[in-house]
Amino acid sequence: MNSTEIIGFTAAILTTAAFLPQVYKTWKTRDVSSLSLPMLLLFFVGIVAWLIYGFLKDSPSMILANSITVVSAFLLIYFKITYGKK
Repeated sequence: MNSTEIIGFTAAILTTAAFLPQVYKTWKTRDVSSLSLPMLLLFFVGIVAWLIYGFLKDSPSMILANSITVVSAFLLIYFKITYGKK
């Protein structure tokens, strides 16, 4: 593994880890009032694009981080739609 991928994995771990507490808090509290659906949708599309880019660049760090973040963003979108109707 070269130094570029080490930096990539470090960034991947930090940025992905920073997003997970929001997913957990939303799941536990079911409070989606502060989440913007348009922002979540734009973010989701952007992360999917980064994931595709990671595959095209053959970058394990980008693939790992964006795979996890795609799932997390999808969950927040699901929570926003499901819990926002109450």
